[in-house]
Amino acid sequence: MSSVAKGKIKRPIIPPINARQSRQPSQDASRFAEAAAGLAEIGKGFYERGWVLGTSGNFSAVISREPLRLAITSTGLDKGTLTPAHFLEIDNAANVVQGDGRPSAEALLHLAIARGLDAGAILHTHSVWSTVLSGSHAPQGGIALEGFEMLKGLEGVRTHKHREWLPILENSQDIVELGERVSKILRESPGIHGFLLQEHGLYTWGAGLQEAKRHVEILEFLMEVLVRSGAAKSA
Repeated sequence: MSSVAKGKIKRPIIPPINARQSRQPSQDASRFAEAAAGLAEIGKGFYERGWVLGTSGNFSAVISREPLRLAITSTGLDKGTLTPAHFLEIDNAANVVQGDGRPSAEALLHLAIARGLDAGAILHTHSVWSTVLSGSHAPQGGIALEGFEMLKGLEGVRTHKHREWLPILENSQDIVELGERVSKILRESPGIHGFLLQEHGLYTWGAGLQEAKRHVEILEFLMEVLVRSGAAKSA
């Protein structure tokens, strides 16, 4: 497992979502606009690759640390038609402070990751590959990725001999409880680059949008390799 940690991990306090506009927007409007434009472009690209079909997936970027503010997708959207207008600004309690709509309940997971790892961007996909593997490998608690040259695309990884552990967490509709388990796995597995929700999808992150996007591409590629190679062996 990589020894590269993404920052000091803190246990977050996760309050309930309130979609009512109740705070002042971030002072730097240009950062929100830039993040929304970048996330919309990434989301449309993921849709074209089959990673966020239907209304699945959600994406966020940190636009302020003090106070914590995220630009995040509004819920229930076709990711193939994303525009910057589809993004909200939320505060550290997932209250909407700018934009029209409401965030997914999973905004609490984005906030937990942003706090725990000082991540600058968090991306969540629902590919066929992550759905299959997160179900079949759930009894093992995760998936070990080792020996692949593509692993070197993960931040801090310098050799194909690296062993990347991709934990699998049981999915839950109790997002507060799930957020607590996410925080726990981040504390217990420093250096990981993502995790899976069982029969649900992938969460990964990065210091910025491009690093997070690269991590999605690397992990989705490797999960596809595992599924396709397993199918080939059993054919």
